Amino acid sequence: MLTKLKREENGITRNGMTIRTIDTVYNGDIIVLKINDNSFLEPNAKLNVPIAFENEHLVIFDKSGGMPVHPSIKHQGDTLGNFFSALYPELTFRPVNRLDKDTSGLVVVAKNAYSANILQKSCTKTYFAVVHGITDTSGIINAPIARKCESIIVRCVREDGQSAVTHYRRIAHNEKYSLLEIHLETGRTHQIRVHFSHIGHALAGDDLYGGKRDDISRQALHCGVMSFRNPLTDKIITIKSDIPDDMKNLMNGEFKWKK
Repeated sequence: MLTKLKREENGITRNGMTIRTIDTVYNGDIIVLKINDNSFLEPNAKLNVPIAFENEHLVIFDKSGGMPVHPSIKHQGDTLGNFFSALYPELTFRPVNRLDKDTSGLVVVAKNAYSANILQKSCTKTYFAVVHGITDTSGIINAPIARKCESIIVRCVREDGQSAVTHYRRIAHNEKYSLLEIHLETGRTHQIRVHFSHIGHALAGDDLYGGKRDDISRQALHCGVMSFRNPLTDKIITIKSDIPDDMKNLMNGEFKWKK
């Protein structure tokens, strides 16, 4: 960013006049960095995604299941990126975390490249999932993940895969399902879905990895807590999102969410 600003006309100014990065600045000077974005998506103002938190550096959306984050061949104009472009037509869409289309919950989008860099290093997430069967009260799944049969989408546990570690704690259970709180050491594609399928507790609704859709029409996975370092103040901020009703219903009242 700094190199780009040096080359741009009026990229760095002091009190309205162009300066160099080696120039001395003084108390009371107003320094302006001219940051221009590009690569915009088609805006769609007809979409509606709740905003859980926002400041001048970032915005956190509370995405419902069924909405993709990025446009693709099958999804043009109906994504979180298209909604973001409608709200902020002058900004590039920079999601710091990416959720699968049918995974619900918090998605943080940086409003500039500087914030994106800070958030990628400081953002931590807590997921909630409902899986088939009764799991152990807690556990660690350490199993490498790779693409399955050269598939673009499907992943599997394989010895030559990338390292993947998942921590979980059982919050509640009934005769059919367990509700888990999940933390990831790594961020592999479909990591939670693959790991719990691997240990015999596939996510409810996740028919791609062995789950059944008897009681829910999507994988029962939700990004419910997000903590990050505020680029403006350097303080840690924590945002929470309630577990969706379709996941709560699987527990038959066995669990009540506490914010």
